Amino acid sequence: MRRLAIGWVALLVACGGDETAGGGSSSSSTTASSTSSSTSTTSSGTGGQGGSGGATGGGGAGGQEPPPCQPLDGNFTSIGGAGPPTDQPAISHPDLNMAVRGWEPTGGTLGLIDINGPTDPLAPRLNRLFTDDRIPVFATNYAVYQWDWNTNQKGPLVTDPEVTLAGFATMPGEILELPTSGYEVAPGMGARVLLATEESITLKYTAEDNVVWGYTIHMAGICVAPALLSLYQANDAAGRSELPGLAPEQAFARARGQEIQVAIRDTGAYMDPRSSKDWWP
Repeated sequence: MRRLAIGWVALLVACGGDETAGGGSSSSSTTASSTSSSTSTTSSGTGGQGGSGGATGGGGAGGQEPPPCQPLDGNFTSIGGAGPPTDQPAISHPDLNMAVRGWEPTGGTLGLIDINGPTDPLAPRLNRLFTDDRIPVFATNYAVYQWDWNTNQKGPLVTDPEVTLAGFATMPGEILELPTSGYEVAPGMGARVLLATEESITLKYTAEDNVVWGYTIHMAGICVAPALLSLYQANDAAGRSELPGLAPEQAFARARGQEIQVAIRDTGAYMDPRSSKDWWP
């Protein structure tokens, strides 16, 4: 995996205590009723894991639109990883849960930009996040906060690159899919879920339970599929030897409102999501 020249932020690359163990990933695709250690859940299409306005209640009656956080149909499967689990709880880990760092609006071009330097043709393509493979409208640019690992506190905003988190315009309730890449974390699996909450997710394109190597995508402003969230919570409580895996272009969430926030990292460093040569067709 190449390390892009742009936007290298040392504090973000070296996460305190995180170590990477090499090697490939193990996986299994059987269901929980089999004799293997893999688990699988299926969305029942009922209930919901929260979301503004609730996830219950029908849509369409009286001209009302359905709520954005309707559950998604589909199967979600746990897969093994490489190396040890994260060294602290994922929900409070500044490298796994972007909300621990936080972010602020910033300036810059609202749209794709050209950046010089090498590129990886196998890197994730962010347009594949959407079912219509569009290049979205860039609604807001943000800067993510650095993290001071010595004091274990939030630092100043990342300023290089200028933009480290992009707000993409969305239709409330539209389906979001795993962006494709040229990498696999297990046969047929494009990424592992390192963190899932009702409103956010962290996707990793290598098998380690950290962001030290490979590509990581953080997303906020979404409604994670209830079945996926339940599977993640079970895997997390069981020690994280397995975590949910997603296949390329597998639906995993819906847009919660009119904007989702998306960040992409390479070997720990927050990159500029506007870079046309790196993340877009």
